[in-house]
Formats: sequence, C-alpha cells, structure tokens
Amino acid sequence: MIPALHNGRRPLAALSSPKEAIRQFTPNWFAATMGTGILALALAALPWQIPGLHAVAEGLWLLNIVLFSLFTLLYLARWIMYFDEAKRIFGHSTVSMFFGTIPMGLATIINGLLTFGLPRWGVDVIAVAHVLWWLDVAMSLLCGICIPYMMFTRQQHSIDQMTAVWLLPVVAAEVAAVSGGLLAPHLADSAAQLHTLIASYVLWAFSVPIAMSILVILLLRMALHKLPHQSMAASSWLALGPIGTGALGMLVIGGDAPAIFAANHMPAIASMAQGFGLIAGLLFWGCGLWWMLLALLITAHYRHDGIPFNLGWWGFTFPLGVFALTTLKLATLVDVSFFRLFGALLTGLLALMWLLVASKTARGAWTGTLFVSPCIAGLNKTPCTRKE
Repeated sequence: MIPALHNGRRPLAALSSPKEAIRQFTPNWFAATMGTGILALALAALPWQIPGLHAVAEGLWLLNIVLFSLFTLLYLARWIMYFDEAKRIFGHSTVSMFFGTIPMGLATIINGLLTFGLPRWGVDVIAVAHVLWWLDVAMSLLCGICIPYMMFTRQQHSIDQMTAVWLLPVVAAEVAAVSGGLLAPHLADSAAQLHTLIASYVLWAFSVPIAMSILVILLLRMALHKLPHQSMAASSWLALGPIGTGALGMLVIGGDAPAIFAANHMPAIASMAQGFGLIAGLLFWGCGLWWMLLALLITAHYRHDGIPFNLGWWGFTFPLGVFALTTLKLATLVDVSFFRLFGALLTGLLALMWLLVASKTARGAWTGTLFVSPCIAGLNKTPCTRKE
C-alpha cells in the first residue's frame, strides 16, 4: 500500500527519511518532463504573436531541463545506492515500460534547443543538439528492443491485464525520428543532413508499425475484457501518442526531404517524399482524431467513479500535446483555418491539463506520497522476477 501521510506540513512526510525518495524513485517521473516539454513546444508553435507567450514557453522549457537533470541524478543515485532493488524493474510488467519516458523527455529538450536555444545562444547549440540526439537515438533503440525482449523472457503478462503502457518503450524511437527531422536542416554538412534524415526514416519505421500492431491488440483487449482499473485511466490517452507522433514525423521529415535529397543528388526522391509525408500525416491525423474522441468518452466514463491521482496522469498531457503540435504543423502546410483554430484549442486544453497535473504532482512530491516503487511496495500482483 502507499505509505500513509503523517504530516502534510513538511516535505517527504510520507517517507521514513529523505533518502527513501531515492530508494523509491522510478522512471515514471520522467513522464512529467514529457508533458512539460510538449507544452512548451506547443505554445511556441501557436501561429499568433501573443505578448509574453514565447517567454512563458521558454520558461517551461528551462524548467523542463531542471526537472530532467534532477530526475536523472535521483535515478542514477538509486542505481548506485540501491542497486539490488533498482534492477528488479526489469522484471516488472508495468514500471519497466516507463524506461521509454527517459528518451522521450530528452527529445523535448533537444527540440527546445532548436526552438528556444538557437535564437538565444546562436548556432553553437546545434552541435550540442546533434550529440544529444544521437544519445537519444541510442536510448530509444535500447528501449524499443530490450523491454519487449524482457516481456517475452522474464515478465508475466496476460491480455486481460494489458494496457496502453505497452506502447511507451516502442514509441520512443518515433519521437526521436521527429527530433531528427527538426535537426537535419540545421546541420551544416549536406552528408550529415542526409544521414540524419535517413536515420529518422528508419527510426519512424522502427516504431510506428510495431505501435500500430499493439493498438490492434489493445482494441481486442478492451472489447473482450473492458476498461482497466481506474488507476490506469490516463493510459487511454497513450494510444494517441504514437499516432500523433507518427503523423508529425511524416510531416516534418517530408518537409525536410526536398532540400536535403536535392543537395545529395536525389531530386526525384525529394518530391515524392514531400508528397508522401503530407498524405501520410493527414491519414494518421484522422486516425488520431478517432482515438482522441474515444479517449474523451473513456475519461468521462472513469470520471463517474472517480480517478485516483498518480503519476500516470501525465499520460493525459504528452499525447494531447503531440496531437496539438501535429495539428498546428498541418496548419502551416495546408491553407485550412480549421487546423489553426483546432490546434489552438488543443493547446489551451493541454495548458489547463498541465496546470492540474503539475499542481497535484508538486503536492504529492512535497508530501512524499508519490515516491513509491511498486516492485518494492508490492503494489503490482505481477511478480517482479521471473518464475522458475
């Protein structure tokens, strides 16, 4: 059970000592960096010049860097101080999925370097973004391969217990693909641009088809076994993530293709890639709209019985944010005012949701109630190690 709250007036009151926050720290916290980073990027992408809005967006991005750095230090400290307990995560059927939030959180920082860092600090940030992107790619590939392998060999799973968190380790690669598409035009060398563009296409293909297959199984699971427990209510929004990111990836990479392929003596591929990117982006956007409407209905259903707060609530933010970014990106490519207005509406909803979840997270962090490692606390009935 979650530790009881003894004294809400002092920090970490629900923990026996401040060190317990390190012992109980899990990758779930990095979902907060995903949600904060995507809000910063969505606010910056709005097509209207609103006084002070860019400064707010940049402030959120800087806050995101602080959060990501803090969470990285805490999680590294856990592995150093409590190695035997930390390694049990690989056998856990739910918490291990959240490894994917680490590279996805880093991707929002990389994208912010291009949006906010470049005009503030100049072209020197491109080299930093390039190095961080390759690090992000490596982590995304590891998550996309190693976590499914752990699912097949060490963890205990069943269809009736499946949720959309299965998507998290897989989707990291397509998020990295979007970052690569944003980064490629800023690289000085045409060969480096081509390598980054091709790598982005590969990362997209590494992730999106697998994510779509998981969604097919998820539809079957919900039809046969109905919705998961209220504590997993936010997971209904996670399905929107890979669809929205897949659409954004095609739009961004396709937009880069003409200049980069032409500079590398492949003009025929360039025009085809641009057209394919737009059409694929529109098709994925339409699919994402279906999932978003379904997620709204599911959330309304959960609201009837109440949704207990946990770090999973950050699952409301990133998928909505990436769908908002995709909508705003479409508004720049096709002259349809609906996309501008709808993208602005989604961004407004994202901001409200972020305020709600961030305030609840801050309170839970202050009281210590959110510092819970399920594998230690025994919250998950699935064994933390493989049965022999």
